[in-house]
Amino acid sequence: MRRELFVNAMLRFCCGVVLLGLLLFLPAGTFDWWQGWLLMGVLFAPMFFAGLMMLWKSPELLRRRLNAREAEGAQRRVIASSGLMFLTAFVLAGLNRRFGWIVLPGAVSWVAAAVFMLDYLLYAEVLRENVWLSRTVEVQDGQKVVDTGFYGVVRHPMYLSTLLLFLSMPLILGSIPSLIVMLLYPIILRRRILNEEAVLLKGLEGYADYMKKVRYRVIPRIW
Repeated sequence: MRRELFVNAMLRFCCGVVLLGLLLFLPAGTFDWWQGWLLMGVLFAPMFFAGLMMLWKSPELLRRRLNAREAEGAQRRVIASSGLMFLTAFVLAGLNRRFGWIVLPGAVSWVAAAVFMLDYLLYAEVLRENVWLSRTVEVQDGQKVVDTGFYGVVRHPMYLSTLLLFLSMPLILGSIPSLIVMLLYPIILRRRILNEEAVLLKGLEGYADYMKKVRYRVIPRIW
């Protein structure tokens, strides 16, 4: 069973590497693009080791993270919007490299990469705190409300993590056009969160009390 999970995870990992490489380097028209390789490295190296750790310590969590089939129609639309946003942002970054529309200093890429890696630590901690995390919006059998750690500060720390990760990506690539496209993500994220909270309110015992206890969804004292 664990071997099948490992094979499934590795296939998806390799497909992700190939797909992102195509989206970046084909529009760039060259492999001589260090920011593109930098993003590939900071994105996929931690992802690979995090996947191995989940396989070893929490295979059920890894299985849930690999499940991407949304039951909610609203969430399927959110996923489609996110996919289009990423495709556009990565292609624009490659074209920006090819044509030199707006070239940011190399230092910006390194600082953004450092922020990205630090945010991966937040991502890992949230995974550790909440064993019920899934890529799909659902209420699982036996699921309980998690209200400790980062979940005692905001209701959706995973989305705070993805917000920082995704907004760092275009800066790693040195692409202002891509950053402009990625600024759509908070709008998309809001739609996902509001639908997710409606699902949790309906199906997860104690979630209404948790919402009263933790007022902010993603960013403390803002939203």
